[in-house]
Amino acid sequence: MMAFSSRFSFLFICLSLAVSLCFAEVRVTEIRDDDRAIIPFDEFGFTHTGRLELNVSGISFSSQIPNPQLSKIGFLLCTRETWLHVFQQLEDGEIQCALDSDLVKKVYTFADLKNGNEKSFGTVFSETDADQFILLFSNCIPKLKVSMDVRSAMYNLDGKSQRRDYLSAGKTVLPRVYFLFSLVYFAFAGLWIHVLHKKRLTVFGIHFFMLAVVILKALNLLCEAEDKSYIKRTGTAHGWDVLFYIFNFLKGITLFTLIVLIGTGWSFLKPYLQDKEKKVLMIVIPLQVVANIAQVVIDETGPFGQDWVTWKQVFLLVDVVCCCAVLFPIVWSIKNLREAARTDGKAAVNLMKLTLFRQYYIVVICYIYFTRVVVYALETITSYRYLWTSVVASELATLAFYVFTGLKFKPEAHNPYFVIDDEEEEAAAEALKLEDEFEL
Repeated sequence: MMAFSSRFSFLFICLSLAVSLCFAEVRVTEIRDDDRAIIPFDEFGFTHTGRLELNVSGISFSSQIPNPQLSKIGFLLCTRETWLHVFQQLEDGEIQCALDSDLVKKVYTFADLKNGNEKSFGTVFSETDADQFILLFSNCIPKLKVSMDVRSAMYNLDGKSQRRDYLSAGKTVLPRVYFLFSLVYFAFAGLWIHVLHKKRLTVFGIHFFMLAVVILKALNLLCEAEDKSYIKRTGTAHGWDVLFYIFNFLKGITLFTLIVLIGTGWSFLKPYLQDKEKKVLMIVIPLQVVANIAQVVIDETGPFGQDWVTWKQVFLLVDVVCCCAVLFPIVWSIKNLREAARTDGKAAVNLMKLTLFRQYYIVVICYIYFTRVVVYALETITSYRYLWTSVVASELATLAFYVFTGLKFKPEAHNPYFVIDDEEEEAAAEALKLEDEFEL
């Protein structure tokens, strides 16, 4: 029977894999002296014409066991729900190995190797049940270390043409989704350039920085569209993944920097940053570097990597810290405006600015909450056939955030605060006295 620790890791890997995305591609994996009972490779949504191509070479064992029972070693497919039932069967002692369960689909066991001396094999497994399956390697012999090179490719045959589609069902429309959103952002950039030219006398440095963020977002989406398009057709990204990572890195850094700069009022309220505001940037930028490194490792290694869970946790932690850090400058600006309203005699002007920063604070929180929590919940509850909806929801929320930021902080040709009368000034002063303190 499998040891308790092996069973626990079995369930832990299952839960960890549940949060991973289903972008299958031709993947080559090197396994070296690995004694894990379960090694997950990829998760893929099959249609009724699904295929799995599996090629394994360089098979070797390192153990004190002279003649291991090879029928206890092999590859299998199962769904998330089935996996939990298999775990329960192991807990109850109904089976001794995952490969013994009648709930899983055996792809290949090492007992099929000729005379047990063959060092490689290749097989094509046809999957006619439309569902989301996980490819697993099961090793039910304790302390047996396995080394091998695994090349796996999962795909669906598309229509009468029988073309291979290496994107999981439910993700196959993503190339078009990303391309359409990239066109929207390029149009947004063109419109912003027109606004900057039309109101060039009131343009500040922050407005050019906003243009750079929009352009980087458009380029990032374009590269991601090409990346997924090549994976869909060939199973590999053909270098587009490198461009995607570069622009994703630049987009992430510039977006968080923009939120911090707007929160401080840099350029349009004051031409400098305070020391504490500079410290926030010095925290956010390096953390974004770490987050992007973690994202590359997560995407490129897949859930089979022994450090995959660690890098996933690092990414989530760093992302949460960045999201919290960017809120502090906005709160500081709000408090500064409240204090200024009591001393400079411009209550109406400060009330307008205060209202603007409060709105921005709320929108930033809503944007962070939606793209980090709501989108994750949508991924979890949505059927694998409609996983593209979570991507559309995330991109729509991001677009709405960009549009709100552009509308609220666009260059103004005139200052409406100069035409405020005495009654408005008195009303604003009274409003500032009555409202409660705004805290983080």
